[in-house]
Amino acid sequence: MQYSSEVQEMCPVAQGTNHGPSPIPQEGGWTQAREVKDISGLTHGVGWCAPHQGACKLTLNIKDGIIEEALIETIGCTGMTHSAAMAAEIMPGKTILEAMNTDLVCDAINTAMRELFLQIVYGRSQTAFSEGGLPIGAGLEDLGKGLRSVVGTTYGTKAKGPRYLDVTEGYIMELGLDADDEIIGYRFVHLGRMMDAIKKGDDPGLALLNATGTYGRFADAVKTIDPRKE
Repeated sequence: MQYSSEVQEMCPVAQGTNHGPSPIPQEGGWTQAREVKDISGLTHGVGWCAPHQGACKLTLNIKDGIIEEALIETIGCTGMTHSAAMAAEIMPGKTILEAMNTDLVCDAINTAMRELFLQIVYGRSQTAFSEGGLPIGAGLEDLGKGLRSVVGTTYGTKAKGPRYLDVTEGYIMELGLDADDEIIGYRFVHLGRMMDAIKKGDDPGLALLNATGTYGRFADAVKTIDPRKE
């Protein structure tokens, strides 16, 4: 350790009381985090790339400073899906400090990791007050049946109005309009459920029918349109 001459010439003065780091809430307890292994929790965060072309939602389940589970969801950039596949291989097994300093290929994923790091080291994880935290696999449960990300896509123009393309329920097949041409409901297909049925051997037509539903007052529609073609 090197000291400047000014410091070397100083007389020592006791630092006095030192209570250590402030405790943070973690998995139902209060922890004074001094090392990376003191950090645990499940949390989510969103990152974006430099040109703001795409975004990444990152979910991490951390136990004793180690990333045990990582869920990466991306939108807006075709290249990010490949980066996400790499990140799913790279992140599990690393400490949160290692992950912070690992090239995760995509700006958006790197930014998401930065945001998550801040949350968990300050005790702002989703499981801050959940005793014992959540088991490994809890992040995957966020995707629900069919294991597909919840994606919402709507589009609109001043000249032609709104189009719902994808919503929480699934892929929009038809929009229901009333006499004033206002949207009052829609018909959708849950793609995850349909593909699960097809993989099990169901007839594709029957699988499509069973995975189809309606929302709102679709049955009362005066007219229906395909939002991708009309």
